[in-house]
Amino acid sequence: MTFFFRRLATTSGQQLQKPLLLSMNYRSCCRRKACPSLSSSSRSFSTYFSQHQQQQQQQEQQEDMGFEDGEQQPYTGTSQDYIPNSRFWKPVPPGQNCRFQHPIYVAATRQHVGKTTVSLALTSGLKKRFDKVGFIKPVGQQHVPVYSKCRDATIRVDKDVCLVKEHFKLDHIDYEHMSPVIIPKGYTKKFVDGEISLTHQVEQVQKAMAHVTKHSDVVVCEGTGHCAVGSIVSLNNAKCASLLGADMVLVANGGLGSAFDELELNRVLCEHYNVRVAGVIINKVIPDRYEQTKHYMSKAMKQAWGIPLLGCIPDRPFLGCPALADLERLFQTELISGQMHRFRHYSPNAINLVVTNLNRFLENLRTKPPRTLFVCHVTREDLILGFLGEHQRRKQQSIENGESSANSFEAALIICGRKGVYQLSREVEDMIRCHADAPVMSVGLSTHDVVSQIDGFTPKLNVDDQNRVAVAVDHYESYIDFDELLRRTQTPCPTLGESAAAIRAEG
Repeated sequence: MTFFFRRLATTSGQQLQKPLLLSMNYRSCCRRKACPSLSSSSRSFSTYFSQHQQQQQQQEQQEDMGFEDGEQQPYTGTSQDYIPNSRFWKPVPPGQNCRFQHPIYVAATRQHVGKTTVSLALTSGLKKRFDKVGFIKPVGQQHVPVYSKCRDATIRVDKDVCLVKEHFKLDHIDYEHMSPVIIPKGYTKKFVDGEISLTHQVEQVQKAMAHVTKHSDVVVCEGTGHCAVGSIVSLNNAKCASLLGADMVLVANGGLGSAFDELELNRVLCEHYNVRVAGVIINKVIPDRYEQTKHYMSKAMKQAWGIPLLGCIPDRPFLGCPALADLERLFQTELISGQMHRFRHYSPNAINLVVTNLNRFLENLRTKPPRTLFVCHVTREDLILGFLGEHQRRKQQSIENGESSANSFEAALIICGRKGVYQLSREVEDMIRCHADAPVMSVGLSTHDVVSQIDGFTPKLNVDDQNRVAVAVDHYESYIDFDELLRRTQTPCPTLGESAAAIRAEG
């Protein structure tokens, strides 16, 4: 309420000296702070005051017809009748106008905190509660080619859009409307030079959102990075959420002080654009500190902001383990052999840089954890042949014991050597290819660079690695409070007899 009156004072001088009995449209603007027009458009307070007077007159007319105060009368209009940018709200249940479900916008406090995984988990949970769940990424960066049925052509969309649509089989919406704005290399320069207009961007986003909303019961919107990402093209996450009338879910990494500080920076930007933060999800919490983090983060957010903790998710190390397919993308190369094991995952803690002699290497092969990723230099042909020999020995041993040889040898080898300086000999490469199920990769970098890049690499969920996606969704979904999420992202439809006391009680 303080925020609302303060904004009114700056907009209309001293027009308001005492609280008003608010109708539903004012309750929404005050409690949710979701009226961007108060700060960014040309609408004045007089417009809203006029609407308020009209609704009060309508209420008085209905009371003259015999409706008693407090009696719940069905609302026959739309959400847009009482709050701007709400044409993307959906009645719940459909057709009954009991409550309006707002779009749910997911943004992070920084990079690599699990925003896409949270979006997947939210989509999964909402599909259990709604018939059709829509998904859109208003502004994307990394894009992939896909086939659009609407255009009957190949288009480019954000890679996360492809992941969500294919994993959940969202056949009721087309790719054309799920990734309206893509920011490839050179896009920002064109925007600054005036070759791309903000108006065009906004039209593209709202047009796509209108289509997805029309064919869905609830829409999940995934942002790009933290809330300020996209500001250079005047379309950051907070502004997008405001344009779509969405409620924000912020995702932060585990911890207390640093996580709270990052959340505050993003919350303030949401407040600037009058976007309501529905709640926070804390990710990758150290299991031993789970209860402590959950208790104090929830308490701190309630005391400071009145925002609930929607989820506290313990870390699952497996989700941070790159698969060989991830390393192919990281180093822009392909496995020489062992392609059937592309989605075998290796822990960053199980990387072994080999600088010893052959005997010691073979000993390590037999004593270290089976799924170890070995790294050696291209000049160490003795180690390469030793690796292939041990693979063949294990495979033969499994056959003799009547066991499957598929998982008899799970180690992998990365052969390193700076491109243009060192090269794998043709004879050795042919020998590697003869061992078709031994995972071996060649990378044109030094051993130091390879180990360093793997150590700093954060693998992303992708549509091809369905096993890791399924594990991630199951893990995250179970720790999210969907009842509280829906309570925070739904607005009761206005009723003609709703009293001021009921409004305050709802808030």
